[in-house]
Amino acid sequence: MPTPRLEDLLRSCVRSAVHLELRDGYQLDDPMFRDWQAGHRFDQADRASWWHPWLEVVTETVGRGVDVRRARVVSEPVSEYIQFEYDVTFRNVVVGEHVRWLSRRRTTDLALPGNDFWLFDDEVLLVHHFNGEGDKMDAELVTESDVVKLSSSAFESVWERATPHADYRPI
Repeated sequence: MPTPRLEDLLRSCVRSAVHLELRDGYQLDDPMFRDWQAGHRFDQADRASWWHPWLEVVTETVGRGVDVRRARVVSEPVSEYIQFEYDVTFRNVVVGEHVRWLSRRRTTDLALPGNDFWLFDDEVLLVHHFNGEGDKMDAELVTESDVVKLSSSAFESVWERATPHADYRPI
């Protein structure tokens, strides 16, 4: 059976969707990242210039009362990619996501999984697998309660310690 699409899982959740990001770079050949490297910056006032279909899915989900949170564990000084992510995170915040950042230095005493994931309603875990260059290889759906509990606990421990996006400044 194929793994459900992230968008479909987000549309079907009813209480919460949390996302833990652990890498310092993703899809380094992403055209939006390449444009940013070339000096392009989004004008926050020009919504049409930065709007993306993914943001509509998040807007709809938040509009249904779902709590959408994203926690990013990052190395500091941050990579060029993380600086890019920081610069475009205003989009996530505008559509209702809560985003926090945590320096990897502050995670030594936390039990963290080896992979990024989305957790929906504390029941369904979508694990993302990447190659060494940050390209997504595949995703795995996990519903085993012990793995879901561990992932939920990991996310909450990062969330509790992390800095809200509005207060975080990349080093």
